Parts: sequence; structure tokens; C-alpha cells
Amino acid sequence: MPKRPAIHRHEWFVVAVAFLYFFCVLAAYYVIRPVRDQLSAAVGSTNLPIFYAATFVATLALAPVFGALVARYRRRHFVPFVYAIFILGLLAFVPLFHLQAQLDARALGAAFFVYASVFNLFVVSVFWSFMADVLDADQAHRLFPVIALGGAAGAIVGPMLTKAFVYLVGVAGLLVVSSLLLVVAIGCMFALSRWARLHPVAGDERREQRVIGGSFIAGAIETVKSPLMRRVALLMLLGDAVGTVIYALLADYAGTTYATREARTDFYANVDLATNILQAILQITVARTLMVRFGPAPALALDGIVKAVMLGLLAAFAGPWIAAVAIVTRASAYGIFKPAFDALYTRVDAETRYKTKNFIDTAVWRFGDLAVTSSLNGIRALGAGVPGLALLAMGAAMLSSRVGWNAARSLDRSAPQTRE
Repeated sequence: MPKRPAIHRHEWFVVAVAFLYFFCVLAAYYVIRPVRDQLSAAVGSTNLPIFYAATFVATLALAPVFGALVARYRRRHFVPFVYAIFILGLLAFVPLFHLQAQLDARALGAAFFVYASVFNLFVVSVFWSFMADVLDADQAHRLFPVIALGGAAGAIVGPMLTKAFVYLVGVAGLLVVSSLLLVVAIGCMFALSRWARLHPVAGDERREQRVIGGSFIAGAIETVKSPLMRRVALLMLLGDAVGTVIYALLADYAGTTYATREARTDFYANVDLATNILQAILQITVARTLMVRFGPAPALALDGIVKAVMLGLLAAFAGPWIAAVAIVTRASAYGIFKPAFDALYTRVDAETRYKTKNFIDTAVWRFGDLAVTSSLNGIRALGAGVPGLALLAMGAAMLSSRVGWNAARSLDRSAPQTRE
């Protein structure tokens, strides 16, 4: 029996364009993330719950707007519109940064923290919803890990662009650089939309003319009433809990170990570089192999196991081990978990792909951020140190492994995939 090619001839175009699309999306975000972090640092990490609360409120306010776009317009119309809105938002901050000396630094920092956080959530979520609509389940299992490498490359190049341009164009100019990357992303979206019309999924040849319909709160309703979507939302919350705890512990370690801003910046740059390299390796090897051969279930389970093992080691050794834990768990989250998690949406209908997924990726995720950051100080007040927090996060990781496996297996046992 001849070996099935990993990428078919007609798929090379979509892989290349989607790779560039995701590269631009992640590079655009990582160009502005240092700007966000610089401003949020002015008020200190203890105010993160307040920032996350504001982000959560902003996310809930914007979710109905996104739902209305999905309900009324075709994919090729509402996806570029979403990106255009964020481009205009970035450009609106340019004069504010030029007037930074005359403005309240705390207010500007809070506003841009919220904007950049919402930017990341919606722009990335829309990308994966769009790709889940362009490709079928088999293509997603084979191609998503490769496409995700574009994001890994963008995550590396984005900070490099920031370092290269910040002294040439200033902080305000970086917002323009990010906007230009999103313009390229819009061009990629139109190219992929044309490819999808030429290569329709069997049984869904008219998907380009489809308007999804439904109310603007359909995503929240479906998340509550669907057992599968409840599992997916819980899976998102568990992963967010693990990541947020590790982020807080890493921040504590960096703050106590490195005395200067430059030393801490260098430390975080090293962590990000190692994470993105390992992430790319995991995407092209482990995630792709598991998803092509077995589907997303083993990948989702493995991610939880990897995180649990690393957190167990952190509970035992603490100290500098937190850097290795952050590198491995983040690389697993984006190199193994994310491609498998997003592939789940290729097996559900269009309204779920755009509305429910966006609700989970935005409102549910930001609720998790708020809940975890608000709980950490209380848990510490009860006497929990690094080992205790690591063991709590380890429990969340183990539960994530089980929930991910069950969610993917329930899809495998359900009726054949639909592409409504």
C-alpha cells in the first residue's frame, strides 16, 4: 500500500499562505507585546487582577459585536473586517504614545494592556476559526502542525523587529509596523478564501456563500448546553490555570534573582527563544506524528502529562528549575496542545467553529486569567509556597490530560463530521 503523502500537491499553496498568514498574526502581536509589558510594569504585578478584570469586561463587550458580524456576513467579509478594526485601533494609539509625557502613564498603560490582550485573543482566535473552516478534519490533522510553525517563526521575528526598530521609529512607530503585518495577513486571508472556493470540502461546496446566522450570544449558549463544548471550555481553563501559575512563579524568580531591568529582559529573552525553538521542534515532530496517525486525543493527553511531570519536578527542586519548567510547558502548550485543540473544531458545525470557539478562546480564557491571578495571593496567604502552588498546578495538568482525551474521543465516537 503506497504511503500517503504528508502534504498533497494541491495543498502546498494553502500551507505556504497559511504559514505566512499565521507568521504575520503572531509577529504583529509580539512586536507590540513589549510595549504592553513596559507600560504595565509601571504599576506593578500586584495590579494584574485589575488589568485582567478590565480585559475580561472588554472581551465580554466585544464578543456580541463579533457574534453579530458572524451572524450577518460571509467569511470573506467579516474576517478582514475584524483585522481592519484592530489595525485602526493600533493607529489610534500612535498619537497617544507621542503625547505620553503629557498623559497619565497609568491610564495609558491600562488602556494599552487591555487592547493588546484583546488583540491577541481575537486576532489569533479568528485565524484558527478561519483555518478550521478552510480545511477538513484529515487536512487539519496533517497540516495544522506545519501551519502552526508560522506562528512560532512570527513569535521569534516579532521581538527581533521590536529590537531593530524601536530606536529608529520609537514606540509609536512599532504600532505602525504591527499594523503593516496585519495588512499582509488580510491579503493572505483573501488568497486562502480563493483557494477554498477552488478546492471545496466534499459535501460543502457552497460554504463560501454561507452566512452562519444565529444570535450574538449563540457561542455562550452553546458552550453551556453542549457537553462537548463544556469539556472544551474546561480544557481551556485548566490549561490557563497551569500557564498562569507558572507565569507568576517565573516572575517571582526573575524579580528576586535579577536586580536590573536589563538583566531581567535578557533572562526573559532567553526563555522566549528557547521556548519557541522547542515549540517548533514539537510541532513538526511529536504533534504532527500523533495527529496524523491517531488524531488529537493522544496529543491533548500528552500535553497534560508533560506539564504534570515538569510541575512535579518544580515541587521537588524549585529555584532555577522554574525557567526549565516554563520553557517546556509553554513549548508543549503551543507545540502540542494548541494544534490538537484547534483541530477539534474541524469536527463541528460552522456556528460552533466561529461563535463557540471565539467565546471559549476569549471570554472563557480571560475569565480564567482573572480567576487564577485573583486566587494566587489568597492561596499564598494560607501559607502555600512554590512547592504547594506547583502541586496544585500539577493536579490541574493531570485533569487536563484526562479531559482532553475524553473530549477528542467523544468526537471520534460521534456521528461523521459535519461542515454546515
